[in-house]
Amino acid sequence: MQQVARQAMIDRDLLPNFSPEVFNELNLIQKPCDLGQAPVCDLRHLLWVSIDNADSKDLDQLTVAEALPDETVKILVAVADVDTLVKKNSAIDGHARQNTTSVYTPAGLFPMLPEKLSNDLSSLNYLEDRLAVVIEMIAYENGTLKGANIFRAVVRNHARLSYHPVALWLERKASIPDSVAAVDGLAENLHLQDRVAQELRKYRHECGALNLELFESCPVFDEDELRVLEVEKTNRAKEMIQDFMIAANTVVARFLEQKGYPSFRRVVRAPRRWDRIVDLVSDYGFQLPQRPDSRALNHFLIRQKATDPLRFPDLSLSIIKLMGPGEYVVESPGEKNPGHFGLAIGDYTHSTAPNRRFADLMTQRTLKAALSGSSMPYGTETLWKMASHCTRKENDANKVERLVSKAAAALLLESKIGEEFDAIVTGAAQKGTWVRILHLPAEGRLVEGFEGVDVGQRLSVQLIRTDVNRGFIDFKKVIKK
Repeated sequence: MQQVARQAMIDRDLLPNFSPEVFNELNLIQKPCDLGQAPVCDLRHLLWVSIDNADSKDLDQLTVAEALPDETVKILVAVADVDTLVKKNSAIDGHARQNTTSVYTPAGLFPMLPEKLSNDLSSLNYLEDRLAVVIEMIAYENGTLKGANIFRAVVRNHARLSYHPVALWLERKASIPDSVAAVDGLAENLHLQDRVAQELRKYRHECGALNLELFESCPVFDEDELRVLEVEKTNRAKEMIQDFMIAANTVVARFLEQKGYPSFRRVVRAPRRWDRIVDLVSDYGFQLPQRPDSRALNHFLIRQKATDPLRFPDLSLSIIKLMGPGEYVVESPGEKNPGHFGLAIGDYTHSTAPNRRFADLMTQRTLKAALSGSSMPYGTETLWKMASHCTRKENDANKVERLVSKAAAALLLESKIGEEFDAIVTGAAQKGTWVRILHLPAEGRLVEGFEGVDVGQRLSVQLIRTDVNRGFIDFKKVIKK
């Protein structure tokens, strides 16, 4: 699998290895950011925590909540100050600029930054003092944000938590995690964060943000042997962090606009295949407008999730495929971009994962320039070139991750050639038709019987061949007699 992943990276002009020049620079960095480099607030006393995947080591953000006397809640998101260690136009910066993202595959991680940085010196690690950019937001009970502030600070991570146990506890399905119980006041703070996150999410959905639910297939290895594909669903803790990151990214976008700085925007345009979404939804007895309308679509999704929660992830996948991918664009002061259709937000950037995404690192540099009143670190022409490059390389990284996941699935399916499966169509275009089988979370190409089928359609398929090295899984449509 490692060789499959590395070759997939090379084929898409992604760098699987760091150059000698990167390691030479890395050897000169022996400690985290100098906490006395700039006038910053000291917020180490706050109950900052990280919540991430259990195996994540590149911790980009911390969160904390504070109840205010007027019954509003202050939510603070601390983002790792990566820019202070990763200098613009350095060899380390050049590697990150080429790949633009960390690539996560079942065969291993290809980090955007050397792990000495992303997992240690620029990571918001447990009980370590770190420089951060803090986004402060005042949330009202109805889920709206009425005030925001951005500044630099010193922070300390008081608990390194993972999604699954925190979610089970918040959902009252398990006892309090030891790492939460060990910190005085943390349980109450996390309940407060959870409450505010749910209010933010409810308000977004009222505004038309799409209520979607997906699952990921995660290959599980026993040493070097692939054992099974496990299904990983979203949960309450993941949603909480997602809600705060969405809010923070919105605040950053609007802050940069107010300061008169051009910057990246993350957009998802109105669906080009809205007509197919209308047809798909009509199969469920629901009528959508002929023009893209996120509120109407979300009203249907909420109803359908309550009606058929078991199949809702498959419906969500169909809607996402028909919406099309996101992309980066540049917004200069006074201009307006297409916005993010899925989130129903006009102003949205990527700023909360600078260890993992180069767009976020560029945004952080712009944000720090705005905070200090310095000149723009990138010209508008450079921003546009990088927006296109980040979009392209993100798509390349996604293809690598999918290919390696398919290679793992192909390995597990080798012994099942000739068997039939229930499936759902996940893609239909000139370049090919794709289906995902339902009882083993694996996607492959429909190479026979694809005429006339479209995204969201259910059908029976037969597995006819696999190719592990190329990540190929081929099916043909089964005609029921």
